Amino acid sequence: MNASNKKLLPLLSLLLTSTAMAEAPASPAPGTVAPLTQAERYARRCQKKAGQRDQKPQGPYLWGTRPSWDDSVPASDMRKSVLVSVDAPSLSKADVGVVLRGSSSEGSAVEVVVCDAEEDPEDAQMVWYRVEAWNPVAQEWENPCLPTGRVTPPRALAISGVWDASGTHRQEKGKLTLACENGVITKCIRWGYKPWASRNGQSLAPLHQACTRMARADYCGNGTSHTREATTIDMYDALGVQQLTTVAVTGWDPARASFEAAWAPDGAVCLARTRDGRALETIQQECPGRFVPGAAVEVGQGDRCTLQRKGVDPKAALLKNRG
Repeated sequence: MNASNKKLLPLLSLLLTSTAMAEAPASPAPGTVAPLTQAERYARRCQKKAGQRDQKPQGPYLWGTRPSWDDSVPASDMRKSVLVSVDAPSLSKADVGVVLRGSSSEGSAVEVVVCDAEEDPEDAQMVWYRVEAWNPVAQEWENPCLPTGRVTPPRALAISGVWDASGTHRQEKGKLTLACENGVITKCIRWGYKPWASRNGQSLAPLHQACTRMARADYCGNGTSHTREATTIDMYDALGVQQLTTVAVTGWDPARASFEAAWAPDGAVCLARTRDGRALETIQQECPGRFVPGAAVEVGQGDRCTLQRKGVDPKAALLKNRG
């Protein structure tokens, strides 16, 4: 699989936080953690912690964040997140230590603090942020990002707009997504699909959105994933940001790969098979009326579709993949 690690240009400026004292909470119930005042919470933010790696099973997450602060909740619902956006038009290094207002996928308010900001060693204009969010269950500041196999603790990029539980991106004035390293929003940027950039006069924003669907095998465009973490795939597009791999490399043999699907920003436009091996009929049942079976259709480069999106020409797909 090809990969591209380049820059993300974060926007500048942010909002400040209030330091007003909150009223002391009532005594906690037996067995629960006593809630802290706002001043006590803020005094604990950005404290250095020993590196730890969460051994919970991981999946192809959209935001790359924890689905819940409750450790008893299995990390299997990838449509949930403890943090989906923050109320800020932009981020900069000057915002380190500032407490922001954020939101979870459930619509709950979340306090978020930027602890560190560091330039990417390969590109000074790409800034990574280490963030913490207030965990009301443990009464501690914690990194909301799921751990990766490469970095502890995981960092985040600041991306304009928000993604909802269906995986749909929309621009909202004054809101940012803090996209963690283990989420496909950031992975697709690393692969070269920068939503703020263009290639040959064409915006890469639609390609980035199509990539987030492809990376999660979100065939129906409803936020439901059909893949597992670290599954190897090869992606390629008509603009040449990523090209079809034709030579064997470590961990990838193109001779053993087969076409999977072609993609648009709202999901697959056609399929030849599923990534996790389930029958194509199950995808038709998941989103009835979206796909229709038919004779195999050539979509270029020897790729052939057997299940097509109703009313959509598969040759108009932005992105394709093999696996």
